[in-house]
Amino acid sequence: MSWARIMAPLSGGQGDAAAVAAAKLIAEPFGAELACVYTPADVADVMPWMGEGFLGGVQTTALESLKEATAAGEGNARKASDAAGYARTRFVALQTPVWAGLSAESRLSDVVVFTSDPSKGRGPLAEAFQQMVADEQRPVLIAKPGLKVGGAVVVAWDGGREASRAARLATPLLEKASRIVIVAAPKASSRSFDPARLKAYYATRGIEAEVQLLTDTGDAAPAILHAAAAAGADVLVAGAFGHPRLQEFIFGGTTRTLLNSDGPSLFLSH
Repeated sequence: MSWARIMAPLSGGQGDAAAVAAAKLIAEPFGAELACVYTPADVADVMPWMGEGFLGGVQTTALESLKEATAAGEGNARKASDAAGYARTRFVALQTPVWAGLSAESRLSDVVVFTSDPSKGRGPLAEAFQQMVADEQRPVLIAKPGLKVGGAVVVAWDGGREASRAARLATPLLEKASRIVIVAAPKASSRSFDPARLKAYYATRGIEAEVQLLTDTGDAAPAILHAAAAAGADVLVAGAFGHPRLQEFIFGGTTRTLLNSDGPSLFLSH
């Protein structure tokens, strides 16, 4: 099992260079294609504001300004893509309808890479991040400082659908890891599960993993982050938004805590 296409949505802003560098870091060990996908603001999104069948002077000026900003952003994004210096880089500039194009590109990618800002609801790619994780249910890697392939990986598992999907989809990353720790917090879950089963699943694929039970807490997120720090994890694998998204947004939830933390890079799947 391997990854063949790593995708990095780009906004044409200052964060693109870091996103491309992180995606390249993930792509290189697999010899994967690096798809740099420029994701501009969509002209179609502002058309309802302009009104049907009428373009006044203000509306026309706004539309032209948006087109100019889009062209400038594409140039910046292309520069960030070219600066990667990676032979298997492919640059894609999305056109209207942008969200449909982004979905199509993500469905043919193994992992979608973002930096921290979009995952925290900041910047022009915040909506794209939510689309990838919650709507398209694509595996997403949130790159933070210190990201590397081949180091320690912690897998948070509760036997649920989201966590199990993330644990399976992260297999190529785990195959290259120097150490893998499966962490489980039984008191934080209403379901009964045995982390030894995930260890056995990995063993059938030639992946050795340790199991660590977090038995003293009913609040999973802080315990998982503490365990990841103790293990020196470079990446934390976890399920995303196990509860309804509205509930997660209002009350926080484990996913929100992990996203807002200063912990390791995150590999998430919904």
